[in-house]
Amino acid sequence: MPRPSAGNDAALRAGNSDSDQHRVLTTVAQQPRFTLQRLLPGSLTISLGGSWTLHTNPPEPMELLAAMDATIRHLAFSSEQLEDWDTRLLIFLRTVITTARQRSIAIDLSGLPPGAERLLALSEAVPEKTTYSKTTRDSLVTRIGRTTMNFQDQVKETASFTGEIVLAFATLLTGKPQFRARDFFYFVQACGAESLPIVSLIAVLVGVILSFVGAVQLQMFGAQIYVANLVGLGMVLEMGALMSGVIIAGRIGAAYAAQLGTMQVNEEIDALRTIGISPVGFLVLPRMLALMLMLPLLCIYADIMGILGGSIIGVTMLDLSLVEYLEQTRKTLRLSQCGQGLLKASVFGVLIGYAGCLRGMQCGRSALAVGEATTSAVVTSIVLIVVSDSIITFIINM
Repeated sequence: MPRPSAGNDAALRAGNSDSDQHRVLTTVAQQPRFTLQRLLPGSLTISLGGSWTLHTNPPEPMELLAAMDATIRHLAFSSEQLEDWDTRLLIFLRTVITTARQRSIAIDLSGLPPGAERLLALSEAVPEKTTYSKTTRDSLVTRIGRTTMNFQDQVKETASFTGEIVLAFATLLTGKPQFRARDFFYFVQACGAESLPIVSLIAVLVGVILSFVGAVQLQMFGAQIYVANLVGLGMVLEMGALMSGVIIAGRIGAAYAAQLGTMQVNEEIDALRTIGISPVGFLVLPRMLALMLMLPLLCIYADIMGILGGSIIGVTMLDLSLVEYLEQTRKTLRLSQCGQGLLKASVFGVLIGYAGCLRGMQCGRSALAVGEATTSAVVTSIVLIVVSDSIITFIINM
């Protein structure tokens, strides 16, 4: 092969040198830069040039921030020499704009690219997260006032919700239900049949505990047979309805709050109102009716399972026959005592459905709000159960 001549080598080296010099000049021209111009007194214009991307090294804004002294009252931008930009430019602009606002300098963003101007506006439209921010502690009077106002708002919401339930129930009595029958039967199944396993387990264990505690004391007097009285009365008067209510509050009341809260987040409840359907009549009323009907039946079932659980201790530890234990229980219980437990269970069903649906309807528009509504529904239901149980017991035994 022929070897290149010396003249060709010199020409090739010259061409490569010109190409490298051109690349260097192009790279320098594309580097992000800014220049400051004082076109008018009290006015500062920032001229942006080069390529402001994440692959380049932007200049430090210290010179610019130092130039924004007390004499500057107006700040503008110019992007005629700007070639390319991405998030790097927005970070730089946010730093400059934040400093300018802290120094009470008017800002004109019209000289920026339209896309950058829209993204800056969007970043300012998102509210700052204050969940974990350190805030100053308000005074006692301020906290009392805020608590009172919040309590007043909650009372209004509760009264409005109660009124809507009454109206929906009145409409139901006229033979014009606002909910579908299949929805109602679905809630009946969820509250009743699907709750039997957990109710069975808890009721049997409660009966075993009551029987064991009573046996420890009654054995000292040779009165083991009265364990049946203790377990029967305890389950029928209190524990059957109370434990059923607590279980349903944790299982069904929380589910109601989560379901309605999720509907609030997805704006499904707003959609129902838009098309003229009452959310209370369509969503809340069938849930409350299902609990009102099924909780007394669960209470009866829990009473039976608790008595059977107590018989386990009576037969195995106290040498009582099953027939003797059940006969002693039958002699002890009266129909009025069973009715007292059923009355409590009916009231508990109303309160659980009310609390769960109320917290769900009051839910905010975030996943955090759904969790808070669910927790609040369970806590509110249990508190209402205990308070109403005490009131009913006091009234009946007056």
